Amino acid sequence: MTTAATTTRPSSYNDLCAAMHELGTLGSISALVGWDQETYMPPKGTEARSDQSALLAKLMHERATDPKLGEMISVCESDPDLQDPTNAEFANVREMRIDYDKATKLPGDLVSALAKAQSKAQDVWKSARKNNDFKSFVPALTEVMSLTRRKGECLGIPEGGELYDALLNEYEPNATAAQIESIFTPLRGKLSAFIQEVADNGDAPDVSFVHREIPTEKQHGFGMKVIKAFGFDTDRGRLDTTTHPFCSGFAPGDTRLTTRYALTNFPDAIGSTMHECGHGLYEQGLPKETGDFGTPLTQAISLGIHESQSRMWENMVGRSRAFWSWALPIAKEMFSPTMDDVALDPMVRAMNTCTPSFIRVESDEATYNLHVMLRFELERAMISGNLDIKDLPEAWNTKFKDMLGLDVPDDARGCLQDVHWSFGLVGYFPTYTLGNLYAAQMWETINDTITDLDEQMAKGQFGELLAWTRAHIHVHGRRYSAGEIIERATGRALDPEPLMRHLESRVRPAYGL
Repeated sequence: MTTAATTTRPSSYNDLCAAMHELGTLGSISALVGWDQETYMPPKGTEARSDQSALLAKLMHERATDPKLGEMISVCESDPDLQDPTNAEFANVREMRIDYDKATKLPGDLVSALAKAQSKAQDVWKSARKNNDFKSFVPALTEVMSLTRRKGECLGIPEGGELYDALLNEYEPNATAAQIESIFTPLRGKLSAFIQEVADNGDAPDVSFVHREIPTEKQHGFGMKVIKAFGFDTDRGRLDTTTHPFCSGFAPGDTRLTTRYALTNFPDAIGSTMHECGHGLYEQGLPKETGDFGTPLTQAISLGIHESQSRMWENMVGRSRAFWSWALPIAKEMFSPTMDDVALDPMVRAMNTCTPSFIRVESDEATYNLHVMLRFELERAMISGNLDIKDLPEAWNTKFKDMLGLDVPDDARGCLQDVHWSFGLVGYFPTYTLGNLYAAQMWETINDTITDLDEQMAKGQFGELLAWTRAHIHVHGRRYSAGEIIERATGRALDPEPLMRHLESRVRPAYGL
């Protein structure tokens, strides 16, 4: 694609961007194939889909590691017109080099084998979870983890680090397991103490009314009203259902959200919908439609930053009194007569509970991070070889009892509940809590900047909030690191205290503390 902007740039850079556009387009096709497998693909399509996924992965890897692409990057790196570190072009070339060097470390046969194993494992996981049959999942998970470990070895262990770091960097660049541990350990102590205080001294809110039966089509209709109000453009996106909610930003003008519905768990559905909408708003806010789609500056910098957007809309907005001042009358009208008797105060209290539960995606804000810490410790042990796959349920149940005080009743509500490991997404889970930390720090700055934010949200007005995220987070793509984005947006380095202040400000009133 040639525009007025591209004609003023070096031709070598335009050629490089064109090559990246083609690679990005292949990636969007691969993502679309994955989305279809999670939503509408018939069960018997698994074998063919695994072959399709493997072939696409092979083609993308060949493009990403083509020596001609490396030469194009080198030409741009030596071009005097592209050497200004403050320019977007410099940042794009810098990130392309990082991606190219990483891709060339991975053998094509490994990339293809991993894609095929992941596609098959995903289907096995669905059946294993449904039937509470972890043993049937062991061979598939073992293969995926073995290939993922090999992937980490090929990427290389960072100096002074461990194998887990190589995989973590796929999702949170430059982060290390040791750094994550240094953040999680004190946070775990504070969270545990707070959760215990609430359990010992708080007056638990009534949540019975949020478990009344509501037809899924009505829940879907309410979710659509909410995401449209948040600013999600349904002309450039859609909302569907799946087993495990996710968001895919395929390409310019095409961002897909998925959610799931439970007849008697309305908060789970609307929470998932708002969460994925936050991801979708980020994807729609990235500068993909500039003509440089496929280049790093049209992509998210890290999953932690991505997660900060989803958790902000789900929790900071979606559990607030201001939001429900606007949303509850709409819900009562759409769900009538099911929630006709529900008042604002009980609704807000019910949305800010602090009760340990088995399922991560259904957990409350305060206990959620303990679920993440559990998974971080277990996957780190699996990759290091200190935990055999067959022993995962026992290790899970023991740690779950220690962290959340509950006896896990079965593997479906234990180590089989998440899809991530069937995809080999090792290093992914820590980004959830990093996202919470980023979001809480942003939220304090946002409220200092938009002083009447609560009044706006109570009227169903979210435009100024979205504009802030677009200007301070979305527009940058990968131009700055996650840490740099946080410092630029909030004026300070990452600090865990805003998250604790946020949780206490919501939970204490809900429990009369």
